Amino acid sequence: MLYDKPDTVKPVRTDVLMMTPWFAPIVWNSTYNIDILNAQFHQRGVRIGITVFAIKKYIVFVKKFVETAEKFFMAGFDVNYYIFTDRAEDVRQNNFTLNKGRRVIILEVPSYERWQEVSMRRMEMIRNYTQERFINEVNYLVCVDVDMEFSDDVGVEILSDLFGTMHPSFYEASRQHFTYERRPESEAYIPDDEGDFYYAGGFFGGTLEEVYKLTNYCHNAMITDMGKNIEARWHDESYINKYFLYHKPTKILSPEYLWDNRFGVPGILKRRRFVAVPKDHNAIRN
Repeated sequence: MLYDKPDTVKPVRTDVLMMTPWFAPIVWNSTYNIDILNAQFHQRGVRIGITVFAIKKYIVFVKKFVETAEKFFMAGFDVNYYIFTDRAEDVRQNNFTLNKGRRVIILEVPSYERWQEVSMRRMEMIRNYTQERFINEVNYLVCVDVDMEFSDDVGVEILSDLFGTMHPSFYEASRQHFTYERRPESEAYIPDDEGDFYYAGGFFGGTLEEVYKLTNYCHNAMITDMGKNIEARWHDESYINKYFLYHKPTKILSPEYLWDNRFGVPGILKRRRFVAVPKDHNAIRN
């Protein structure tokens, strides 16, 4: 394989942070060679799983999610789409056209009255299926929101033991402005003077072992808080941020990987790979 030699004294980007203080790379456009990475992951014969939850009205997002993923997500690799839903027959009626080595797997789960409960129960379900099924079927697990669509390439550059994604609302904010859970009595509590980044709950993943540890921690912390009649400020996202503070991710995805076009297009954002679908949140959630 022919490619340009890396230049030791000329970094490819100087406008953004490319490495955390704990030596985890931050993935931005042009900071990696996808051909090299594809070759490495193909040698290992990896299969990637991706989870979404399509509960109640969120079923309307499934078709576009899968269609855009087939264009842009892990092109050339085997992929399992794990769709958690309370409307399995509606999902089946989509008749997805999939590339070779890719399949949709429908996992039937209960419905819940409140969208907050769906958000929080997600950790329990991912944890259980990771231990009981996913570990036998895939090498990496990517957990995302279904009310999104892929608009540019998302490939193996994201894969690592444990990765999180910068929240598009807070990538430039100080830690005092992060919307962490600030009540000391909550298991998700983070003090004002702590925190590295604010991570989005809608895009995280890693190896099966690490995803199990993350989701198990979050679920158990939620159960403890429920016993104290506490609901964390941003539900599962609050617990994810607590976990990542004390169990540092080995790779971080830049806001290219989770964007909302309502924020415009800042100069540092060379690509918008995974973007929010415009919607009326109240109408969808209620």
